[in-house]
Amino acid sequence: MDDLVSTDWLAHHLDDPDTAIVDCSVFMPGGRDGRAEFEAAHIPGARYLDIDALSDSSHPAPHMLPPAADFSRAMAELGVGRDDRIIVYDNSPLRSAARGWFMLRHYGAERVAILDGGFAKWRGEGRLVESGEARPRKARFDTHLRSDVIDKAAILAGTDQPLLDARGKGRFDGSEPDPRPGVAAGHIPGARNLPFGELYRADGTLKSDGELRQAFAAANVDPVRPFIATCGSGVSAASLLFAAHRLGGRDARLYDGSWSEWGADPTTPKEKITG
Repeated sequence: MDDLVSTDWLAHHLDDPDTAIVDCSVFMPGGRDGRAEFEAAHIPGARYLDIDALSDSSHPAPHMLPPAADFSRAMAELGVGRDDRIIVYDNSPLRSAARGWFMLRHYGAERVAILDGGFAKWRGEGRLVESGEARPRKARFDTHLRSDVIDKAAILAGTDQPLLDARGKGRFDGSEPDPRPGVAAGHIPGARNLPFGELYRADGTLKSDGELRQAFAAANVDPVRPFIATCGSGVSAASLLFAAHRLGGRDARLYDGSWSEWGADPTTPKEKITG
């Protein structure tokens, strides 16, 4: 199965018994309500993955990856099996379907694809939607963790892999304040910048492979070789990982705490670009 599917493809596979459709919409703090929007309208048969709620509540950074047992239980409750053909989508400017794609693969799912253009494209084409809570079926999700995450301690200890930051230029440079209270401005020293929005067209569909390669080249990062993706809180960095995966990269890792963790720590080194 391709890891990027069209709305037309999904329309023809909605009723397949092994297809699990998952809405992964998440928004910035104080913004829209993903669950409420899901209950108002979603793709028929979809379930809602609450990325904010399904997280490690013991960690101060937002929506950190949860313990494996918590993820397994949550997927079973949603009716998403590890061996299902899982289609993730979003209706968010953060393109958070990529975070859902990363999470499901991190815990062992193999057949995971993103709906190109997401819910906005689906609805804009006049396709069927339904409202109300999801109607999940029985499922089992036995986790098998991938080695695709790196933590703050490992970065502080030093790495020869490039860091690629998916935030917008202003936040990366430090010319704009961080939207989260108590988080400094700037970026991890030595990091490079590829705003995740540069990977998508205006309609939310992913750019061509050639355009993606050009975007990575402009940031001086080879998407096929190992690199570390970071962002504000581990959501938009997943778009960098997905784009690299499309281009053949299999060894990139996510700094899950990202700038929300790094920038909130007064002891970590920080860098700004001035002038």
